Amino acid sequence: MTDDHARGVAAGEPQDVEGAEAVVHLREALYGVPVYKPGKPPTVVPDVVPYKMSSNENPFPPLPGVVEAVSEAARAMNRYPDMGGAELRTAIAADLGVSPEEIVPGTGSSGVLSAIVGASCEAGDEVVYAWRSFEAYPIMVALSGARSVQVPVTEDGRHDLAAMSAAITPDTRLVLVCSPNNPTGPAVGAAELEEFLSTVPEGVLVVLDEAYLEFVRDEAAVDGLAVYRAHPNVVLLRTFSKAYGLAGLRVGYAVARPRLATALRSCVIPFAVSDLAARAAIASLGAKKELFERVEHLVEERGRMLAALRDLGYDVPDTQSNFLWLPLEELAEGFAEAADARGLSVRPFAGEGVRVSVEVPEANDRLLEVARDFRGQAS
Repeated sequence: MTDDHARGVAAGEPQDVEGAEAVVHLREALYGVPVYKPGKPPTVVPDVVPYKMSSNENPFPPLPGVVEAVSEAARAMNRYPDMGGAELRTAIAADLGVSPEEIVPGTGSSGVLSAIVGASCEAGDEVVYAWRSFEAYPIMVALSGARSVQVPVTEDGRHDLAAMSAAITPDTRLVLVCSPNNPTGPAVGAAELEEFLSTVPEGVLVVLDEAYLEFVRDEAAVDGLAVYRAHPNVVLLRTFSKAYGLAGLRVGYAVARPRLATALRSCVIPFAVSDLAARAAIASLGAKKELFERVEHLVEERGRMLAALRDLGYDVPDTQSNFLWLPLEELAEGFAEAADARGLSVRPFAGEGVRVSVEVPEANDRLLEVARDFRGQAS
């Protein structure tokens, strides 16, 4: 593919791909697929420790026993992993109090969600979700040929569930609810979700994306497992990438009714979860005490940053995740540049805001200094 053609595809211009001997046609749906933008690494600044606060990663190393489990599994990397992920499914199921038949592992929650979208949607269908929310949603919907129906979040970054209910049509096949919402932070309330679900046709699948579940401290927030047990059309989506600190190994899973779970497992790429990743996830489930201690530390740091940013005059919404949202609008990219100059990478969304991951205290302190100085320059 030439550079000019690559630019054309990225810009959404339909065209054939010129090969050495043939012209290859690509699916029309590809030309409307947005490009995923990962969090960038920090710029190296002399005499300053760089910190990546742009990808919502866990700053702690793997939990106790994980490195040893991975090292042992590495001795058999010449063999394929268990395609069905039986041991991993059993461990997750035991942790949640469900059956292994209800667990669908995949390469992170994104990998599993891709299978869900592919299994439930085709050209002409609609997928309803809040916006702004997780960047992968519009990409996965576009790849399926379906159409995104994006419902704006409220001024305080929350899902507008009444508006999402009103957006459901006979063409809706899937609804995505991200709680806590990425990148704005608030969690969906249990009562409001129940009211919303009472309006959703039973043939419409509702995915409750709980990637940041472990960081939730709002007592009014939704209890995913309770909702799942009460509503047959609800699927839970979870990951080991965030609180468990396995972002580099890509392990996530869905919890779904057995019949649906069987169908979804057939849509997941064969051998998607490596044996190394599966062993790491299983070992992580056995280190809950250490997990909760680390998560609680991050929650405390989150609260400290939230209070400090609000004291500085930033209109930061409530957050139940391991990140904070600064709705800076046209100042978003300027703030990101100011942070980068201090060896910190954050995640700007042009014209909307900046997402800042909670890191170690030193990084968080420096971020607050950037925020204080930037506030002074902007006023």
